[in-house]
Amino acid sequence: MHSDETDAEARAVAVDHGPEGDGGAGSGWEVVRPGGAPAVAGVRMAGFRDRVGRALDLRVLPQPAVVVVIGLGSEPFTVEGGTTQRPSTSPTPHPSLVASLSPGPARVRGRAVECVEMCLSPGAAYALLGVPPHELEGAVVGLEDLWGQRGRQLRERVTAATAWQERFTLVNEFLTRRAARGRSMTPEVAGVWDTIVAHGGRVRVDALAASCGWSRKRLWSRFHAQIGLTPKRAAMLVRFDRAAQALRAGGNAADIALAHGYADQSHLHRDVLAFAGCTPAALAGL
Repeated sequence: MHSDETDAEARAVAVDHGPEGDGGAGSGWEVVRPGGAPAVAGVRMAGFRDRVGRALDLRVLPQPAVVVVIGLGSEPFTVEGGTTQRPSTSPTPHPSLVASLSPGPARVRGRAVECVEMCLSPGAAYALLGVPPHELEGAVVGLEDLWGQRGRQLRERVTAATAWQERFTLVNEFLTRRAARGRSMTPEVAGVWDTIVAHGGRVRVDALAASCGWSRKRLWSRFHAQIGLTPKRAAMLVRFDRAAQALRAGGNAADIALAHGYADQSHLHRDVLAFAGCTPAALAGL
């Protein structure tokens, strides 16, 4: 399907596929991604538009990123699962939302969906969200509960824009201003996170602590405060994410378990059930 905006206007690439990545030409979903380097490091952005009025029913798979969705449609999202730990002050339930690292099994539903989605690395989330990450652990919350009136105004401006590039520009300008005032993750915590990702989660906490010259207790405290997960849980999440990608690509569960450092296929089964709320076979079919 052809995008409403041209590459000359946005250097954006529009791909017609469903939110669950089926890639079918008849799915009725338009996906647009901005070209060029992101305005803020650690932020990946895309625009989604439902062209045929199909209902969204999306299983949220935990991933090593905080997901921010600015809803532009007339109807709010509904979220089932996760654990909302902060009381909502949004005028409507989840017109926009934030899914923290490792929200646990959850489903997002909506109609006439049109939105801008951002995937934030832990470093970007630490600078941009404006709340201690550990307060959001396991939660799916309304974006306005974090960004307040400024977040509501951003949503209104992005909704009023008609071209995807204009929308991306508005969001990038907003994020750039927040990043300039935001906090920076300590180099030790950032380095430990990078090590976990580089090794696909196959790391030992003792080795991580030694790599930055901290005790296990100090690493646990600082890492949890700035990432929102313990080092062990973060490693489990990264390993699960790699395994989930391999399962959805059609890989054999036993081979995937071996390749990603699980003790056996039963170990992989338990992790997938805990993170995704389904079996590896069901996950492979999503």
